Amino acid sequence: MTKHFQRELQNIKKMILSLGAIVEERVQMAKTAIEDADAHLAEQIIKKDYEIDEMEVEVEEECLKILALHQPVAVDLRFLVAVIKINNDLERIGDQAVNIAQRVEFMTEQKPHRFCFDYDKMAQKAQIMLKESLDALVNLDVDLALKVCRMDDEVDALKHVAYDKIKETMEGESEDLGYYINMLLISRHLERLADHATNIAEEVIYMIEGEIVRHGRLE
Repeated sequence: MTKHFQRELQNIKKMILSLGAIVEERVQMAKTAIEDADAHLAEQIIKKDYEIDEMEVEVEEECLKILALHQPVAVDLRFLVAVIKINNDLERIGDQAVNIAQRVEFMTEQKPHRFCFDYDKMAQKAQIMLKESLDALVNLDVDLALKVCRMDDEVDALKHVAYDKIKETMEGESEDLGYYINMLLISRHLERLADHATNIAEEVIYMIEGEIVRHGRLE
């Protein structure tokens, strides 16, 4: 392939990593908004979502342009296919950050509640999964990508703990069910965030090894 083509591939990599950095920032903001019940920070996440959406479209258009002009094969084709999918997962992670922000906004408008679930461990694991999936992409590290995939079960388990504790608290509560439902939704959004980080890790494995490892095919 020509040097021009290789430069275009490097530009795509820079673009997807820039998007990843912004998404990481939004996830950190969402985590802080939960911890501090910060409605102002939540509002910032919601208002800035368009930035992620615009970057996602730009990355996809660049990938499709290269596919059409150069018709790459083998490892270069896998790279572009994986980037298109990673691009979509990053945008969806941004959406989950917005969803969390909306839940935080609603909850801060309600009267104070004595019960408050600690999401820190779950949010931290999901955040680590996102960071390490992007590190795996930068370093083309299959082992790190596999580690991310295995962490998904840990986040799922923490979501079940959250569901059980919150639903137990809801029993006997005739008022403010909306508050508790939003608590349940936060745990759901964090779990989905981790799912998308897992998808990114799986695409990194595909990019490097040409093997599709979705649907329980991990060793």
